[in-house]
Amino acid sequence: MSRPPLDLLFNPRGIVVAGASTHPGKFGFVALHNVLAGGFEGAVFATNPDQPTILGVEAMASVQEVPQGAADLVFVCTPPHTCSEILRSAATRGIGAAFIASGGFRESGAEGAQAEEEVIDLARSLGMVVAGPNGQGLISNPAKLAAQIVAPIPPSGPIAVASQSGNLVSAFMNYAEHSGVGISRAVSAGNAAMVGVVDYLGWFASDPYTKAMAAYVEGVGDGRAFAEAIQRAAAAKPVVLVKGGATQRGAQAAASHTGALATDDRIFDGMVRQSGAVRTQTIEEAYDAVAAFATQPLPAGPRTLVLSSAGGWGVIAADAISKSNLELIPLPEDLRQAIDGLVPPRWSRSNPIDLAGGESRDTIPEAMDLVADHPEVDAVIYLGMGIQANTASHLRSGPYFETAELARICEYHERQDSRFAQAAADASARTGKPILAATELATTQSGNAGPATLAARGSYCFPSADRAVRALHHLWWYARWRKRTLG
Repeated sequence: MSRPPLDLLFNPRGIVVAGASTHPGKFGFVALHNVLAGGFEGAVFATNPDQPTILGVEAMASVQEVPQGAADLVFVCTPPHTCSEILRSAATRGIGAAFIASGGFRESGAEGAQAEEEVIDLARSLGMVVAGPNGQGLISNPAKLAAQIVAPIPPSGPIAVASQSGNLVSAFMNYAEHSGVGISRAVSAGNAAMVGVVDYLGWFASDPYTKAMAAYVEGVGDGRAFAEAIQRAAAAKPVVLVKGGATQRGAQAAASHTGALATDDRIFDGMVRQSGAVRTQTIEEAYDAVAAFATQPLPAGPRTLVLSSAGGWGVIAADAISKSNLELIPLPEDLRQAIDGLVPPRWSRSNPIDLAGGESRDTIPEAMDLVADHPEVDAVIYLGMGIQANTASHLRSGPYFETAELARICEYHERQDSRFAQAAADASARTGKPILAATELATTQSGNAGPATLAARGSYCFPSADRAVRALHHLWWYARWRKRTLG
């Protein structure tokens, strides 16, 4: 039985870099470098008419010299006029997939559009699947494949990304590298001449390595087909969408970028909502949402409790919740009495729970269990993690670290924040409720013991209270859509 076409892209037996170069500034060098640096374990071939040795790989004169059946994917870094001959040669060697990184097609005007159409017609006649053209490449971490002309190679994880913009694929991968919530597959669709974003989402939906999907689109061709494909994907796994070209100026930019024809934004927004995808306005919000979907359980309801070690963060969270579809519940009386026994009387005695700095060694883990276990609480926002480890960082870098013998207290502070992060993750896993932790230290001090502990567990630490609330808003919206639509 033949393999599905996109299998050949993401799980090839071998890869050919067509147009490999000895010049470190050219796509053909960077693509080969990344394939090798990523640790791809299949066969790696390179073509260059001069047949040099590049990064230890002896280049062949053409794709025609690749052993029959040794590769499934050719990564094309040559000018547009050479692509047709490369595809013909690849087909004779049993290669069923091509990624065309080359630009100069539809995005460049009428002549380029005609060249693109001819290449795709040829590919169809050869029975080949073509990604791109005008794309930066793909990542397939389960296959240890980094076939792309840019950085980075992100950590492996549960998020899949498909984008009509290569740079925005890189943005998602950079966020993954920073946060520790990694990437399963990522692909730059480029001009999407044969394979579009929704095709990739459809493949990701059945990918066992993917838990949640993110996509960036600039234009939609067949709106009905797009909506139906999104709904099929969203029924399987969460889909987060960002759309460029939402304004007139943005639509003009999209046309010059990928040749995309933008649709009416209000129609698009309604279509997305009916189809079950979560739409976000920015890439930051999209990554927050997809990371939440990939690492948190869906809430059973909107009832939210905020647990904070200081007051200001809780106020910000309360404001954000009031603007969302979530409910900031009154603090249940039995929970108030239980927390009364953990901290001094100065705590807030309401939701948000402001512990007012009165916690002792075990207060946070104990309070976390109390609020997570409560039957009237569907989700928790946890704020203030990392304060002690931040103090430790300051003490370590100060002039008195050695003379005042501060190592012991620094280690204690760091252990505490690691325990607090662990407590949040453990309570979520035990109760099946989302517990979203947020601190600016996730951005300003990523080595802080709190965020670092979450990252080591594959969990996501949000950079602010309002971003955590917004992500929880999306979790609840999708959970409600699934219940209404799928039962």
